[in-house]
Amino acid sequence: MLSLALAGWIVTSLPVAQIEEIAAPDRYIQTAMGEALIGLSIAMALSIAFAAILMTGRAIDIQAGFGLAMLIDPNTRAQNPLIGTIMAYGAALTFFAAGGAGELLVVTARTLETLPPGSAYWLWSPANLAAYLSSIFILTLALGGILLLTLFLVDLSVAFMSRTMPQMNVLLIGFQAKALATLMMLPLAIGLSGTIFLRIVRFALETLAART
Repeated sequence: MLSLALAGWIVTSLPVAQIEEIAAPDRYIQTAMGEALIGLSIAMALSIAFAAILMTGRAIDIQAGFGLAMLIDPNTRAQNPLIGTIMAYGAALTFFAAGGAGELLVVTARTLETLPPGSAYWLWSPANLAAYLSSIFILTLALGGILLLTLFLVDLSVAFMSRTMPQMNVLLIGFQAKALATLMMLPLAIGLSGTIFLRIVRFALETLAART
């Protein structure tokens, strides 16, 4: 209902002649397909950003021993990583706090001028998509950099300990040490990642603005 209300509000800014052209019965299918294609192009930028954040969280979960600790998304019924979900919520909070919803609405409204209704157009070329993917994944890896470095140092310490004390249960101690280190460092990592969250959101929105 919110999407339909926003779409109706934005379309009212169009000239009457253009609205009459869109409302022509022989234009229904063409207009619907074109708007769906443009909408998918816009949504894909943010979807890729949040998917990259979840992937980074999943990598941390596996390294920390939380590989089986999955959360159920009540909207999609999909299983999401524990730490990745926390990071995704942080990114969503930053998105709304930084006015991302308004900017996304501006980008959507701008497409009515640059891409009139009924014109099927895909906003992403292979080169642009590859550049965006590489940049967004590098940014999201920075979110978990401090945690991944901590887990690497814990692994390194346990490895040295196992050389001096072969009778030690490395597997058991390693899992416990990494789980504790993750829980202690996670608040610090989230607290220091505000700028990175904002950069990811801004980069996605700026990329959309450049495409439209």
